[in-house]
Amino acid sequence: MHCLKGLNALVSPNPYDLEPIRPIIEFDLSKYRLMDSMDVVADLDSRPVLVKLTPSEFEHLIRQLFEAIGMEAWNTQASKDEGVDAIAISKDPVFNGECIIQAKRYTRLVGVESVQALAGVVEHKRAAKGVLITTSWFGRASHDFARQHGRLQLIEGPELKYLIKEHLGKDVIPGPVPPKRRPSR
Repeated sequence: MHCLKGLNALVSPNPYDLEPIRPIIEFDLSKYRLMDSMDVVADLDSRPVLVKLTPSEFEHLIRQLFEAIGMEAWNTQASKDEGVDAIAISKDPVFNGECIIQAKRYTRLVGVESVQALAGVVEHKRAAKGVLITTSWFGRASHDFARQHGRLQLIEGPELKYLIKEHLGKDVIPGPVPPKRRPSR
């Protein structure tokens, strides 16, 4: 205390009463090849079928979904993207982080290989999380792998339908209904 007075420092009578300061979070996006955004939501008609969108339109729709959820998001260029279709970041001081997104416009089961590939990219890019979104579904092996990894999230057709309705206000048809003998989670 004596040292601080010698430096003519101002000392609060309540030193534990601190001013809140929002943390500064910076992300290095130079490791991704980003592209210009496209508004897919505005062009959707009533009850669009997502598997009929072009791959690029579907990827932009997913980016718009993450933006509507409250994140900043960008699509990556198709070539040499390491399987990354989009990235989203949250600057929330508690839930901050970089999220790698892969969007699969499939009509059948998405194999565990896709989930394992996403895990590799998440590790390589040092992302906080990886999200694999599909118009179809994942099998038990995929769900088990994602759960064991801990930083992967799988979003299947019905959940995607809900998220688009909730955050973009559009009623969509993701794709085909999974077979009745679908493995349990």
